[in-house]
Amino acid sequence: MNLAEGTPTPSGRDLVGLAGDQSAQTLPADHTQAILEVTKEVAGVLKSSECLFALVGSVAVHAYGIPVRLQHDTDFAVRREDAELVTRVLGDHGVEIVEPPEDWLIKGRRDGEQIDLIFALADRPVTTELLERAVTLPVDSVHMPVIEPTDLMVGRLTALSEHHCDFGALLPVARGLRERVDWDRVREEAGDRPMAAAFLYLLELLDVIRPRTGREGGGSDG
Repeated sequence: MNLAEGTPTPSGRDLVGLAGDQSAQTLPADHTQAILEVTKEVAGVLKSSECLFALVGSVAVHAYGIPVRLQHDTDFAVRREDAELVTRVLGDHGVEIVEPPEDWLIKGRRDGEQIDLIFALADRPVTTELLERAVTLPVDSVHMPVIEPTDLMVGRLTALSEHHCDFGALLPVARGLRERVDWDRVREEAGDRPMAAAFLYLLELLDVIRPRTGREGGGSDG
């Protein structure tokens, strides 16, 4: 009993239960299946438009068999010159199109799930070459082009910054893709950025990848 107020004081067990209830309320919902359904629908529309595209982001990671919990949206890389056609075709198929203030993407919404149509990955424009390197993979049984593993890692590393630097989320991706990634190209395209360089060095220390030539120590790319 709280003598000052005359009300019961929660026990230790009660406090644990309250903390658990609050944590459950603040955790984002798992939208994995709902996002996959929208991903398949959008991919079908984009394939019918004959525009080049590739699945990117967390759903691309999922397509490579790396366990991730999908919570926010599905992302597709498209060329800027195809934006008008892509948005028109998606709009004709019931996707609500929203043009945000950012000039590097267009947002859509379908069945309550967010769709990002991206023209630039970490300030690098989506090019024909990048899209042509995409790998065709099944995403929940529907085949679609998925960003190539090296391009996926380059995009993830160049997106790291002082304000967004979650190595914990990126480490399973690097481990899962390590044998399919050209790490020399990753170093060439992203390694001059401080956060990317730090993450690559962490991978060396953990024996996920071989160290840079001339650096002492051992490691393995596979």
